[in-house]
Amino acid sequence: MSEFVKVCPLAEIPAEGALAVEVDDTPVALVRTGDDVFAVNDICSHAEVSLSEGEIYNGTIECWLHGSCFDLRTGKPTNPPATQPVATYRVKVEDGDVYVSLGSED
Repeated sequence: MSEFVKVCPLAEIPAEGALAVEVDDTPVALVRTGDDVFAVNDICSHAEVSLSEGEIYNGTIECWLHGSCFDLRTGKPTNPPATQPVATYRVKVEDGDVYVSLGSED
C-alpha cells in the first residue's frame, strides 16, 4: 500500500477548479467540486496535454484540446475522442492539507 504524500493546502485548489501538482514525479490534477477533492493523472490519454487546464463540470474534467471528458471518480472517458481512461488516485484532506496516494487501495 502506497503512502499518502502531502501535496498542498486545500485553499490552493480553486473552487470548482483544478490544480496541477507532481507526486513522486507523476503529474496529478487535483480537482475540487463542492466539498470533494479528486486526483487524476494530469495527462490526457488521447492527446497528452494537461487536463488541469480544462473545465470542471458534472463530475468530469474536460480536456481543453479536443473536448474529451473524464469521470473524476473512475477516470473513464465519457465522450470521444479519448477511449482510454486516466489513472485516479486516493485523496484525503486533514487539517486543511491535501494528501494523495498513488498506490492501489489494497
